[in-house]
Amino acid sequence: MFKPMMIMLASVALVFAALYGFVSFRSMMIGRFLASMANPPQTVSVTTAAYREWRPKFSAIGTFRAVNGADLALETSGIVEKIHFQSGQDVEAGKILVELRKDTDNARLEALKATAELNAINLRRDQSQLKIKAVSQATVDSDVANLRSANAQVVQQEAVIAQKTLLAPFAGRLGIRQIDLGQYIGAGTVIVTLQALDPIFLDFVLPQQDLNGVSVGQTIAATVDAFPGQSFTGKIDAISSKVDLASRNVQIRASLANGERKLRPGMFASVEIATGKPQRLITLPQTAIVYAPFGNSVFLAQKSEESADKKTPQGSGLVAHQAFVRLGEARGDEVSVLEGVPEGATVVTAGQVKLRNGAPLAISQEPSPPVDAYPKPVDQ
Repeated sequence: MFKPMMIMLASVALVFAALYGFVSFRSMMIGRFLASMANPPQTVSVTTAAYREWRPKFSAIGTFRAVNGADLALETSGIVEKIHFQSGQDVEAGKILVELRKDTDNARLEALKATAELNAINLRRDQSQLKIKAVSQATVDSDVANLRSANAQVVQQEAVIAQKTLLAPFAGRLGIRQIDLGQYIGAGTVIVTLQALDPIFLDFVLPQQDLNGVSVGQTIAATVDAFPGQSFTGKIDAISSKVDLASRNVQIRASLANGERKLRPGMFASVEIATGKPQRLITLPQTAIVYAPFGNSVFLAQKSEESADKKTPQGSGLVAHQAFVRLGEARGDEVSVLEGVPEGATVVTAGQVKLRNGAPLAISQEPSPPVDAYPKPVDQ
């Protein structure tokens, strides 16, 4: 009986050994599989941190205004007889623009002139009669008063006639004509707008705390949506003598040369005023910043401390390292970094959502989106 017992025990031992070996082998393979899948490389876009010179500046929103601008109208009513201008025409000061029909007024003027001439003849006659005592001094005095009254009526009628002619009060560019020949217009009806375009004013406001950084004669730069990528320079002409009580802002007026007549009154403009000396700052795309309530941070791509033979085939030998930063001024798509990123560091600009400290990285070969200091939204 001893021999069969030994055979049975040996068989049981072999079965348990086989089961143990299978379980160990399965655990080892599962561990290797999980280890290989635990931390695959994450594809990200990167940029190199570098210094740039940024000059401190104030930004504001302004509106262009003509040095001289008016909606021209006549003081009296009447029928339009002549139009001496074209829409959009440049005119000199004093040019005749519009004439109303004035036949009746001219006839009345001639009658008043005739009356004044008659009064002058009567005065001369009575003055000669006074020398021989044929008339009294009262008669001569009455003749003098009548002549003055007649002359005043002539001047008054000439003024009435002059009111029916519209003259350009200053040199500038006309707008769109609002009347037609033969049309009856009332007093005060706008006929055309006239704007002096060169130079041109730019009015804007700044908070009272920025008042110490601006002065008369300081250079400003303005940009408008109508001419993207083009900057117009000018100088500050005046600073308001008071601060608005409601907004605590101060109004500022600058003048810009406008020889090409590109800038028009009423245009919206973005204004920048450079102040102080340029500063060397590390700048990064705003997409590189991970904003959080507990502090802002970036992910740096650094060389792995592991040996090169442990790199994954898709990896680059780089791992993610999160670094907290202190940010400065932002301009468009860029932001300045005051602390936390050294010059030359490789910073992740896209793909941070899937990163954690120590995660292996694979650098994307796709080109990064352009970084613009003055981005403009574009309809797709």
